[in-house]
Amino acid sequence: MFKVPHSFVIILFIIIFAVAFTWIIPAGEFERTKNDLGITVVNPTTFKYIDSSHVSLFSIPLYIINGFIKSADLFFLIILSGGAFNVITSSGALQAAVGKVAKKFSTKESIFIPILTLLFGLICTTQGVNIFIGFAPVIVMIVRAMGFDSIVGAGIILLGGAVGFSTGTLNPNTTIIAQKLADLPLYSGIEFRILSFLVYMAVTNIFLVRYAKSVRKNPQSSSMYDLDIMDQSIVGRDLDTFGDMNARNWFVMLSLAGTLAVIVYGGVKLDWGLSESSAAFIWLGIVAGIAAGYGPSKIASCFIDGAKKMVSAAMIIGLARAVPEVLTSGKIIDTIVNGLGIILGTVPRFAQGIAMYIANNFINAFITSGSGQASATMPIIIPLSDIVGITRQTSVLAFNFGDGFSNYILPTSTALMGILGVTNIPYDRWMKFMWKMYLVWVLTGCVLVFTAQMIHLGPM
Repeated sequence: MFKVPHSFVIILFIIIFAVAFTWIIPAGEFERTKNDLGITVVNPTTFKYIDSSHVSLFSIPLYIINGFIKSADLFFLIILSGGAFNVITSSGALQAAVGKVAKKFSTKESIFIPILTLLFGLICTTQGVNIFIGFAPVIVMIVRAMGFDSIVGAGIILLGGAVGFSTGTLNPNTTIIAQKLADLPLYSGIEFRILSFLVYMAVTNIFLVRYAKSVRKNPQSSSMYDLDIMDQSIVGRDLDTFGDMNARNWFVMLSLAGTLAVIVYGGVKLDWGLSESSAAFIWLGIVAGIAAGYGPSKIASCFIDGAKKMVSAAMIIGLARAVPEVLTSGKIIDTIVNGLGIILGTVPRFAQGIAMYIANNFINAFITSGSGQASATMPIIIPLSDIVGITRQTSVLAFNFGDGFSNYILPTSTALMGILGVTNIPYDRWMKFMWKMYLVWVLTGCVLVFTAQMIHLGPM
């Protein structure tokens, strides 16, 4: 009987394929210059083939190490958030709070799930889903106490955050860069992007709530059933057995809520990165431990135990980062982008917008950075749009959808693999659920991009 390999093995095979591509696909490059806005962009008329830069299989471990180094900020975020949450869970405060929340909403999933997905979606209109990696264990614990599975908990964050990020309503790292490169007024077209946000949020919640109800009705239908039932911290427990919210538990939970609020505020208002968020989790572990009545040694031991549990999840991210490192070293990314640009030019006009959307999904497998993908593709897509008569705003929309939504099926996505890692959801189990949702997203995106093309979404 075939058994899906470990996530480490899946990513290692992807790295090997990336190495093989550097021997198959000719190396090429565009000339890059800084435009009037100071953004480094490609000159779409300057593509040329260059000497091959093959990557050796024997160098894979080195690329993995480089992936760890370049993912250090995210690596430490996962490790430190795991330590902090273990301090909280060891106090019993989180379990008591979970029992209270779950009991209140135990039969109201049609309200509870959409409210949370909307909350994460709104925050992710300006932030990456990465900032919620540390939140994931809390949400999973709550929904499992309500009778759902781990996938529902991870899905609330990943799917809600995906809609906020991928529709590009206010996103400075994707929409704004793409609009600058397209010479569009910043934040123009926001009305259609808000409509896209609402449409995607609606179809996503319909799908997720239906799945949640089916799991509650028949727990064995969940692809996580056997793994979830092994977690004795939740399984088989009545909601009344999670403990009471005494004064100490309230102080512990207030420290958690305060820290999460500070992290979100810092990201939105103070331009915080992952390093600042990681530092906040160190403070959370200390403050929560003091609130729980722990001494310094107890806090330290709990923190270390929690950090140990997160090593596997953190390593997955370092492995995934090795893939773009290999492709960049092999100098084949520009060749792939150029080839897709040529293909797009042959697509019938009525399908051009949809083709741009599909092409950006494909490119995202090779260029995982949203700002990097915008800088590499928009200088090619914009002239093509002008030639075939598609508005630049439609091209930006196609880029947003393509760059964003595919992140939640790609094992090279740090947000996806980080959250799956901290919630102990194997990649193959996630995909059993996610492939249907992704198809719904793709169809929704095709309809929205086609609509934008038909109404000549502007300006320009």
